[in-house]
Amino acid sequence: MTSIAVTAWSVHPGWFAAAAILLWATNLLPEYLVALLFFAAITLFRAAPADVLFSGFQSEAFWLVLGGFVLGTAIRKVGLADRIARGLANALTGSWPQMVAGVVLLTYALAFVMPSNMGRIALLMPIVMALADRAGLHEGSTGRAALAIGVGLGTYELSASILPANVPNLIMTGAAERAYGVTFNYMPYLLLHAPIIGVLKGILIVACLVRMFPASPKPLPPGTEPLRWRAAELRLAVILLLTLLLWMTDAWHGIRPAWIGLVSACLCLLPRVGFLTSDEFAAGANIRTCLFLAGILGLAAVVAWSGLGSRIGDLLISLLPLDPARPAASFASMIGLASVLNFVVTANGLPAVYTPLAQSLADHAGLALPTVLMSQVFVYSTPWLPYQAAPLVVAIGLAKIPTPTAIKACVVTSAISYAVLGPLYYLWFRLLGWVG
Repeated sequence: MTSIAVTAWSVHPGWFAAAAILLWATNLLPEYLVALLFFAAITLFRAAPADVLFSGFQSEAFWLVLGGFVLGTAIRKVGLADRIARGLANALTGSWPQMVAGVVLLTYALAFVMPSNMGRIALLMPIVMALADRAGLHEGSTGRAALAIGVGLGTYELSASILPANVPNLIMTGAAERAYGVTFNYMPYLLLHAPIIGVLKGILIVACLVRMFPASPKPLPPGTEPLRWRAAELRLAVILLLTLLLWMTDAWHGIRPAWIGLVSACLCLLPRVGFLTSDEFAAGANIRTCLFLAGILGLAAVVAWSGLGSRIGDLLISLLPLDPARPAASFASMIGLASVLNFVVTANGLPAVYTPLAQSLADHAGLALPTVLMSQVFVYSTPWLPYQAAPLVVAIGLAKIPTPTAIKACVVTSAISYAVLGPLYYLWFRLLGWVG
């Protein structure tokens, strides 16, 4: 009896990666279904090892997101989100621009003390959604969508200006140290990136959201009496404070934020100690978003394993107008190269692919190696589509924002960022002496 078997590694995974990216970008199929189809195609044709393909399920990001969904559901159920929202309402609901600016500023401020994008989104989203409810911005409204997108964009994009607050930052600095022995310190990194990627990008996000999603929040009626704390609220507040404290001190105790969040989620699910039933956990744990996230991380891992990203980069380098006599054109070319790679390998994969190309780029462009390494920060902090940045996917899932709405916000803010902030980014590099 004869059998027909597919030859191992007979189909290059790049074809499946390209199809998944196209489907995610065009929203032709639900995002979770595209992830499942990607898993099925790679395994069926044996285009990559299973441990590479399903590495997203083993990643810290996946478990931090799952734990974040549990914490967020608990915060909403016991009323703690509404309590915090009441405390913020008087300060943030004076006007629509003030409300959006306050939410974005809150995301940036929290990034200085809390290292995890996913953790910050899980903590802030239920609070901001409760704030939206109190301001009359109910589910399905443009104002509610703007606040949720503000949490996602502010948390992910602005945190790229703070060295330990963003996963791509850590991947980039780790790869640079291993490959070239180059290290970056906290304050010089902050000075280089915070004015453009932090402050000006934050102003741009606020302006775009206010313009694209007009709304009229109602102020909190004066004289509202604070409610007495219930036992469940106090218990959850203690868990959250301990979680936040452990997140802030992870460099000292060595426990990764994902595992801290997972333990906190387990406490929320324990009988008597916790707050959620099995049915509430099933409703609160957004499996669609978790599958989407695992698919994105798996795609990035498959692309890196196959060497596709490096081959694309090597091919494009020969086409770039890199010229030591034209540093501005060379700088723009490197931004363009990183932008193309970002569509293929996503934000977490970009530093792993771009960093090994940095020495070749520096040699062709006549720029210092640290300058080339730092140029990619602008790109992975400015995603054109949500799938390029996993925290945006999580924010959209938590707030149940339609994907086309999030895509519209990403495209507009990115287009303006590249057109306006891109040149300012280069001029700031030049002013600080990073470009000769």
